[in-house]
Amino acid sequence: MSTNMSRRAALGLGAAAAVAGAGVSSPAQAAVSGPAAIRKVYKREKARAGGVWHSHIAAVDSTGAIAPIVEDTADHVIHGYSVQKLFVATAVLDKIDRGELALGAKLDLPAGIILGGSGIYHLHRVWGDDITVANFLTAMLLVSDNTAVRMCGRVVPALEINEILAAKGWTHTRVEPVANPNRFFLGTTTPRETHDMLWRLATKTLLSPESCDFLLSVTRWLNGYHDGVRRVMSSRERERVATKYGADFNTLGESRHEAGIMFGADGLPLLTYAMFAEGLGDPENYGATHPAVEAHAKIGRTMFDNLPAVASVSTARSGPVPRTLPKPFSPVNGG
Repeated sequence: MSTNMSRRAALGLGAAAAVAGAGVSSPAQAAVSGPAAIRKVYKREKARAGGVWHSHIAAVDSTGAIAPIVEDTADHVIHGYSVQKLFVATAVLDKIDRGELALGAKLDLPAGIILGGSGIYHLHRVWGDDITVANFLTAMLLVSDNTAVRMCGRVVPALEINEILAAKGWTHTRVEPVANPNRFFLGTTTPRETHDMLWRLATKTLLSPESCDFLLSVTRWLNGYHDGVRRVMSSRERERVATKYGADFNTLGESRHEAGIMFGADGLPLLTYAMFAEGLGDPENYGATHPAVEAHAKIGRTMFDNLPAVASVSTARSGPVPRTLPKPFSPVNGG
């Protein structure tokens, strides 16, 4: 109950509830569930957070096919910020699948390539390591390391990344090249193209099964981002959600994005979400108290609580999809 409600109004509500039994006078007043609950909470939290939202949320239906739940200007072209790192990783893994690169290939990490902002490499204070492609892909996906983006550009230049993204069938998802062919800004996407990438990843048709497993294992891991969709979840629940967050600002205001996949306890992919919000307030707040991030948390809990119950999931192209169970987390006390 709101603390702004008067005592008289509170007493009035209490009397009305007593007359109605449990506060629900008919089945029509009962709480909604399933896709309707997700749409209701999305609409409410979007209004509370403010800004301009562009989203696509979809879940499997009773037949096991994916179907939209929320399509909110889902074809709007928007700067994806760090959500784009999923697409950059896809391009690198695509080159690995073609045998032109290996996860175990090593590159040096010179001081001149270090970027600040999110990540871990800028915290080292000394540099010069030789690190594997697997190392910087993990850092880019798990803790959104910005230096790792530059490392990706050293093995897959900007123009090649865009060629790979175009070959995957995406029209608007691109990185933005700069004068240095191995550097780029993260570029643009749409909620619908992000959903397409996520669903193909979940069904292991985006890349080889091994590359899809690598990408999913990192984005589902417990050391990743927890402020948004996964905030109000147990560790076991978090293991069933692969997610990537993005935050920045532009002339419209603050941007807070999050995109990911939810799986059933049996490993079946059940839902994708791609939520992009721009023109927001609360500048320089990159924490859990930002209104849009708080909205993500409430929407995330609602999506998880309303995941469909289906026996199997299929796609028109590949038939039944594989189940993907997480590697169970277990604490280790050194030794």
